[in-house]
Amino acid sequence: MKDLIGSVAAGVGVAVPTAAAAQGPSLVPWPDRVRELFPKVLGAGVGVGLVLGSRVSDLRGLRAVAVGAGLAGVGTAGFFVAKSKLGELEMQNAQIDECFAIAPTDVHLSGSTHSAVDYSLLGREGARFINSVTTAAHAQELGVERTHDPIRVFVSIANADSVSSRVSLAMSELIRNKAFDREYLLIQSPAGSGYSNSTPVDVVELLSGGNCAAVSVSYGLLPSFLSLTKIRLAGETQLELLNAIDHELVGRRNKGKHVPKILLYGESLGARVQQFAIPLGSSDLDKYSVHRALWVGTPGGRIADAFHRLCVGESVTVDRPEQIPADTDNRVWFLEHDGDPVVRFRPDLAWAQPQWLDPKLPRGRNVPAEMTWNIGVTWATVLVDTIFATNVKPGDFQSLGHDYRADLGAVTTAAFGFSGKLTAEQTQGLEILLRKIEVTRAEKLGEG
Repeated sequence: MKDLIGSVAAGVGVAVPTAAAAQGPSLVPWPDRVRELFPKVLGAGVGVGLVLGSRVSDLRGLRAVAVGAGLAGVGTAGFFVAKSKLGELEMQNAQIDECFAIAPTDVHLSGSTHSAVDYSLLGREGARFINSVTTAAHAQELGVERTHDPIRVFVSIANADSVSSRVSLAMSELIRNKAFDREYLLIQSPAGSGYSNSTPVDVVELLSGGNCAAVSVSYGLLPSFLSLTKIRLAGETQLELLNAIDHELVGRRNKGKHVPKILLYGESLGARVQQFAIPLGSSDLDKYSVHRALWVGTPGGRIADAFHRLCVGESVTVDRPEQIPADTDNRVWFLEHDGDPVVRFRPDLAWAQPQWLDPKLPRGRNVPAEMTWNIGVTWATVLVDTIFATNVKPGDFQSLGHDYRADLGAVTTAAFGFSGKLTAEQTQGLEILLRKIEVTRAEKLGEG
């Protein structure tokens, strides 16, 4: 009984300060109810875990095993509960929005009547990406001469039954549209659901006069946080696509034909996937003739760390457009908010104080001055932060958390080498136009 009382006392002794520490600030705003419950739940969980662990301390140090097993049990139960909803989510993401029910007629788009891609299988994100192509009217509004109709290629996981067949389908679309005759070819790595951000493609289409092509090949229909187990499949998809494009480029060079400038773009999980596919950094970028690469909001961890190290000397990392160097010709760009929990969350945050919370160093933008590192607590706090990291309101661009819309126009322009081609008036006009385009799209989808 005395042992039990002692264990409970120890649990309470740890739970109380844990709950107190959990009341500290977070990187992004939370709903009031979550803010209220988080300290209580975390404190109680730690206290109970300590009591349970201490009860088996006489069994050769199985305390950690007991606590870990308990957490694993909760995690496993949660997984199976979530798994029951996965099929429902996939079905939802496989459906095309009613406003895009009719296949496009533009021959330069996948899913059109001239395309081998079955439009009905593109899924929600594929149809949105294809139908978001910019127009001649947009270019005219910006004061840029439109010389070509842009090419957009998208292949869904449902369009073919293997990585190789999906990549082959994408290549046939690029060749059909003579994409390799264009000035730019942008390869975008989509998120888990197939989501491919149209904004960076919009920028390239607008600033190149439409003399470009964009390609995206998906690997699933689930949101990124439910697609972490597909990173290897996604990486294989990117690698096979890069190899196929490189093979085409080599053949064209040998024949003395024009080759496009290769641009890479990945956002969030898409950034991690693209980096996973080319692990040698600069050497791989050379191998695949990459002209410029922009990776946005890369999730924290060893892959991101490795790429920052491998690209030292030819990369630039910015938190916001104001940090864009005045004169730079860097090939690799990282856009990462100082206060983005997706960027900051990583396993070792549980036991090691990160540099961005070092009390001796200046705080990054949107990192609260009052935020301190506490073992386990900070990890849990930033984990919850990732859930609320993106709060998107059409047209209301926020340079906050994992929302990069307010930064993408200027950073994409600089990263892909278009800065010198715009007047100050056009630079301002591009930001206005991108917001206008998003609002129009949202209204069409009934989200405005």
